[in-house]
Amino acid sequence: MAKEAIKHALIPKHTKLSDKEKEKVLEEYQITVNELPSILLSDAALRGLDAQEGDVIKIERESPTAGTATFYRGVING
Repeated sequence: MAKEAIKHALIPKHTKLSDKEKEKVLEEYQITVNELPSILLSDAALRGLDAQEGDVIKIERESPTAGTATFYRGVING
């Protein structure tokens, strides 16, 4: 089951994907976790997600003109 990060007006919704969801995304885009743009394990937006290196984070940004934009980031320990 996916977990959500901290809530703040300026931080878009961050969700840690389950292993099943992660595999589905990686298969859909035919990539590996290392080929995703990265997000640091120490990033404040990941607090409360229990994220580990190698996890995939789904980021959803709301826009009045573009609707919802979805991005994926691979967690690294940098």
